[in-house]
Amino acid sequence: MDSPTPNAERTRSPWAWVPSLYFAQGIPNIVVTGVSVVMLKRLGLENAQIAFYSSILGLPWVLKPLWSPIVQRFGTRRAWTVAMQLLVAIGLGGAAATLPLESWVTYLMALLAFVALASATHDVAADGLYLLALSSHEQAWFVGIRSTAFRLAVITGSGVLVMLAGSLESSTGLPTVPIHASAVDKAASTIVFAPSENGLQASGQAGIVVLNDRVELSLGNQKLEDVEALAMQVRRWNVEHGFYNASLEDKKKAADAPPPTGVVAGLEAWIEERFGPPKPDPDALARAGDAAPVLMKLANPVPPGEELVVQFGLSEGDPGFKVIEGERFVLTAKNCDEPFAAVIQVEDKLDLPSAAEFEIRSGNITLAWMTALGIAAAVFGGLCLYHYVVLPRPAGDVPVKGSEENAAIGFLEPFISFFRKPRILALLAFLLLYRLPEAQLMKLASPFLIDSREKGGLALTTGELGFVYGTVGIAMLTLGGIVGGMAAAKGGLKRWLWPMALAIHLPNIAILLLALIQPDNHWVITAAIGIEQFGYGFGFTAYMLYCIYIARGEHQTVHYALCTGFMALGMLIPGMWSGWLQGLIGYQNFFIWVMLCTIPSFASVAFIPLDGDFGKKKREEAA
Repeated sequence: MDSPTPNAERTRSPWAWVPSLYFAQGIPNIVVTGVSVVMLKRLGLENAQIAFYSSILGLPWVLKPLWSPIVQRFGTRRAWTVAMQLLVAIGLGGAAATLPLESWVTYLMALLAFVALASATHDVAADGLYLLALSSHEQAWFVGIRSTAFRLAVITGSGVLVMLAGSLESSTGLPTVPIHASAVDKAASTIVFAPSENGLQASGQAGIVVLNDRVELSLGNQKLEDVEALAMQVRRWNVEHGFYNASLEDKKKAADAPPPTGVVAGLEAWIEERFGPPKPDPDALARAGDAAPVLMKLANPVPPGEELVVQFGLSEGDPGFKVIEGERFVLTAKNCDEPFAAVIQVEDKLDLPSAAEFEIRSGNITLAWMTALGIAAAVFGGLCLYHYVVLPRPAGDVPVKGSEENAAIGFLEPFISFFRKPRILALLAFLLLYRLPEAQLMKLASPFLIDSREKGGLALTTGELGFVYGTVGIAMLTLGGIVGGMAAAKGGLKRWLWPMALAIHLPNIAILLLALIQPDNHWVITAAIGIEQFGYGFGFTAYMLYCIYIARGEHQTVHYALCTGFMALGMLIPGMWSGWLQGLIGYQNFFIWVMLCTIPSFASVAFIPLDGDFGKKKREEAA
């Protein structure tokens, strides 16, 4: 049972350790579940893989209630806290070291899972130490400080760390090369792809040389077979010369393979047919929009053991232009003296002259993210040493030993009493469904902002993403949380429950509008993300307060851990399928689906029990 009174050696103020402890709690969480999404996207994985991996990595936070009694029965909360921080630092350092390896995905996922397990255990121990070291009054006073410190960790991870990686990507790369594409009213010319006879010569200056930085396409249609042949020639050339990494090459092979069969394939076909992007008119299958190759070559060699990632995509202009082959290239010492190619196409439905700008960007992405993870490991190692010195040693922080014959019953009692709560099914439905839309949105929001415009994204750089989501977004998230807490303290949770439920979901319309309009004004994008994040921060207050409401009474620590475990489960399962679904139906329809998912979320709010005065500010009881 939780101790209601402080029993710590009060040699130092809680200000010396509470903020840093919960800052340490937030860092591995955001690195594993948030920063990893951006990192994996930049390293070349597909959205379905990213959403699946990052969701699976959240499993330890779902399961942590299962081993929370072990933390209480063996060792002290202080010892567990420091030991887990050391393991997190080691895991982050190991993750950084795996990125240059050939099978880096397997090793990286294993080490991030290790970090997640250590971090989830750290959460249990840190929360237990917090309850033992502080009085009830101090616990209430510092709950806001805890939240602020955790959000500061989120800013550090998703903002500062991502911007650092983006800066390193840019600084290790070459100057951006613009390509101007235009569609004019002329007869379509014969498509020619002859990379070995292109005449591209290295200029002797660092940079990327292009055969033609002004590509002129025809409004007249080409034969479909000619366009497909061009894309196949370019694909084959790039693969044979090692410009595509293994995951992309496998993807291309899969695209050329016969369609799969079975239940899952049938479900995918059904979803694509009814909700996927429009398919070409059968009568127009013999024709396609005009296309042309873009030949590029590196002017200077890549040093042995290093690699340069080059990305080619639409930056602004008419979205009727797109890249149909060659969006990401990996250049090494082995292939850097050969040209590489992409294919630009204009939509066949375009009937008026138009233009668009494409960009060639480059950078050592592996080195950038190795450095970012290495810095995170070093920071966490410093926090571990600091907490070894400053964390309090409460007198009550001792192993909780029960009698051997009642050990099993004592272990299970908190779990049994939780599931005996009145209207438990309504409570569980709320815990699992309240964040159903957000669980899917958060997995695809960053890939959506990064993806090229021809894929339906907004083509932000890593640094721009770090600014939009990691600074402005987190600032608005924090502001929404503060306003939500003040509102609930004044009027009570019951009064604000429905306004908060509306606030957490309705601003998602801003993301849908970004997908529909695809604006190129960064301030418009930033404003939309800020609105969405403020609504999320305000609405999430209701969820956290209701977790406290459910956990009241005996075994509140375990019950609160169960609430947050079900919260994590409600985020994990929808997150796992979100990337797969988005790949089938595209970003626009996916964000429409997210809005439809607000219906079960609102339904879960309608049936939960709640006392009218819960959450209101009350006069403190005398000590």
